Amino acid sequence: MLVLRCSFLAISSSYNRFSDLDRIVSRSGNVCLGGTIKVIAKAIDLVTVMKSKIATRALLACMVLAATFALAAPKAAKANPPQNVPAFPGTLVNARYVYVTSYDGDQFNPSLFPDDRQAIATVQDAMQKWGKFIVVYRPHEADIVLMVTSRPSEDVLAVYDAHGWPQNQYLWRMMGRGGLQTNEAPLVTNLEKAFEQATTK
Repeated sequence: MLVLRCSFLAISSSYNRFSDLDRIVSRSGNVCLGGTIKVIAKAIDLVTVMKSKIATRALLACMVLAATFALAAPKAAKANPPQNVPAFPGTLVNARYVYVTSYDGDQFNPSLFPDDRQAIATVQDAMQKWGKFIVVYRPHEADIVLMVTSRPSEDVLAVYDAHGWPQNQYLWRMMGRGGLQTNEAPLVTNLEKAFEQATTK
């Protein structure tokens, strides 16, 4: 029992140091037990090496997966380059009433694309918040007609003189991807800037 106790204490403290194990075995005189201890120590050492290899392979696999996901992740869409804001027509700086519609019909047209209907509402809300124009819902009541188009590839905002619309040409127009979004409408912002510049000259 003393030999067994001493041998297992040696395993727990230094199982991979075979010189110490031989010394323990020579003192106890039990060769068979010493051989058994060596086998156990080798098995423990083998398990440790296997665990280390498995951990290394798992880490390598995680790194490969992380690199793959990083390469496969969708790239952020490039922002539209800044555009030169065209001058607002001086003939319309005294206008008061604005009508907003789309190139494919007004907001009450049942066949109108949902994106166009939303763009009309976005521009109407922006005009009301801005306060420079009064929004009307009949084109014959307007001084200015704002026409919009909203597509995934590009949005359009154009200004027409209501008195010749819809036969006349636009007097101001800007285009840009995502230009008429609900929370942010950079095309409307550019229209406001152009108007302010035209009225401060």
